[in-house]
Amino acid sequence: MDEFAGRVAVITGGASGIGFATAKALAREGMKVVLADIEQAALDRAVPEVAALGGECIGVRTDVSKLEDVQALADATWAKFGACHVLFNNAGVAVAGPIASMSHNDWKWLMDVNLWGPIHGVEVFVPRMIAQDQGGHILSTASFAGLVANDGLGVYCVTKYGVVAMMECLFRELRPHGIGASVLCPMRVETNINHSGRNRPEELGAGLPLLPAGSGDEEGRSQAGRVIDVEQVAPMIVKAIREQQLYIITHEEARPFIAARFRRIDRSFDE
Repeated sequence: MDEFAGRVAVITGGASGIGFATAKALAREGMKVVLADIEQAALDRAVPEVAALGGECIGVRTDVSKLEDVQALADATWAKFGACHVLFNNAGVAVAGPIASMSHNDWKWLMDVNLWGPIHGVEVFVPRMIAQDQGGHILSTASFAGLVANDGLGVYCVTKYGVVAMMECLFRELRPHGIGASVLCPMRVETNINHSGRNRPEELGAGLPLLPAGSGDEEGRSQAGRVIDVEQVAPMIVKAIREQQLYIITHEEARPFIAARFRRIDRSFDE
């Protein structure tokens, strides 16, 4: 997709962090933007800032874990702008700790937001995007933890591996329709994910620990990577849309870990 001006982008988790930075970057490209977020106050702050960059922008309060909310988001998008050309499934949450210590509610919360959220986005938006026959692009935020197992983030890894698999499949399936697909796989980015427990539903428990910086061993510590700013990530996302790039890897230091994983898989054929 190389034409942005006048086209429409929908971004979940769009009122802060990577979503907000991407919204601003796409608005600068001339796109109309729909921001979806679970926090109304954050939407109220974000929408005028994006609109001030020259494009139209609306906010729609959305809990991506609820199919009906995502359906309402799509309805609002088509009612206002008549189309969607870029869908960015970006909303996500995290909880830390070994798998053996995770509760059923920990699993459910992360699965509902991190995996069902993107599934809902695909389920609702993709058929409409195919039917409108105008091409476009779909992105989802996964993680480095969707490519390599990370100590202390087992549940998070499970959800993000699923997102990677879905986007790899969509990359192939949507090509005949002129729709690209990308999966964002960052290490640490300066976002609010460490505080995502603020939006954890009461029925699924309250509060959660900060994300670990890595386990006590050398590999665990180095797996954490440096922290980069969201403004460094947004141009990578725009480039991926423009160039039909499947994987968006934000940290060079992720490379040896990813390579090591695939070497282990390859060695298994000879063992």
